[in-house]
Amino acid sequence: MTDAFSAHREHLFGVAYRMLGSRADAEDVVQEAWLRYAAADQAAIVDLRAWLTTVTGRICLDTLRSARVRREAYVGPWLPEPLIERLPDPGTDPGETVALSDSVSIALLLVLDTLTPEQRVAFVLHDVFGVPFAEVAATLGTTTENVRQLASRARRAVSAGERRHTTSRARQAEVMAAFTAAASGGDLDALLKVLAPDVVAFGDGGGIGPAARRPVVGALPVARFLLGLFRQVQKFGFEMHPVLVNGDVGVVVRMHNAAWEGLPPDALVVSSLAVSPEGLVTGVYNQLNPAKLQGLGDKI
Repeated sequence: MTDAFSAHREHLFGVAYRMLGSRADAEDVVQEAWLRYAAADQAAIVDLRAWLTTVTGRICLDTLRSARVRREAYVGPWLPEPLIERLPDPGTDPGETVALSDSVSIALLLVLDTLTPEQRVAFVLHDVFGVPFAEVAATLGTTTENVRQLASRARRAVSAGERRHTTSRARQAEVMAAFTAAASGGDLDALLKVLAPDVVAFGDGGGIGPAARRPVVGALPVARFLLGLFRQVQKFGFEMHPVLVNGDVGVVVRMHNAAWEGLPPDALVVSSLAVSPEGLVTGVYNQLNPAKLQGLGDKI
């Protein structure tokens, strides 16, 4: 029984994380799905993956509905808990694009967070994981036609609001290198060259870390804000480690002896970018909330 469930654990975590944007909550959902599976009549389950996906969707729907109340009290911009991986080996296909990671990118998760719980479940299950509308309808307890409408509305919202990553990881790495060099070097002109005119910078401090309480919009305001941020970080000793953040090129900054607005002395900051096909930064995402960065030390 355990082996049968374990074969689908990674898939279930992927479903739950895309719906909730929280590693901890996704892990809790997977554990709850296991408990429901253990208590079920397993002989009656025809397609275990489909059954577990439906159960996971229902648990996520309940979690999303309760999370909306908590989110209204959140201090400042909300960003998802990042998924951090080491950079792939140099032998990885250089032509690899980020199409696979599009479904888990910070940019997409931010848009999904604006949807209703029902829209988000419908979009993730059908558009991301290819679950048939009839099965999604069973998950949501509604009609197939209603699910089609929910998914369609979600799709339009994603198309209108997402700052998509459509560049290769190699291109992302080039842009990140130019971005960090300009920001750390205090070079305003060089930084402006890599920022899109409508770039938006988000910082999630959770009311603890030093982050702007509202997104910063526009190339010049963002550039000035980032230069000030880097000047502040440089007052402390720090290390910068290239990583993948939700499948895209990013960095983890580990500060030393930081005494900065409630952050712990060895605080981490996870940063990633949304990069347009033209090689311009359209989104900057800085995760500073210590509660969302626990357990990342072994990933860098």
